[in-house]
Amino acid sequence: MPHSPDDKRRALTRLRRIRGQAEALERAVEVGTDCRPLLQQIAALRGAVGGLMAEVLESHLRETFGPGSPGHQPGPFDGELDEITTILRTYLK
Repeated sequence: MPHSPDDKRRALTRLRRIRGQAEALERAVEVGTDCRPLLQQIAALRGAVGGLMAEVLESHLRETFGPGSPGHQPGPFDGELDEITTILRTYLK
């Protein structure tokens, strides 16, 4: 769950965009749009949901394991969190 006001605002903005994409997809199905444009809309919707997932997951990882998290002790893997989140974002695309 995004906790900072900026994180929450970004998540809500993404959710509103996703809702708009889902509504557009529903309208396209209702009017009988061809498969190719439907597939493009579905792929865009999936990408938007994946982006939201990556954002919330990154926020959770940073709150749980990053500097400033409860019980965090500086160690040799502190810089690895950025690399892990980059890999996850790539995978969730």
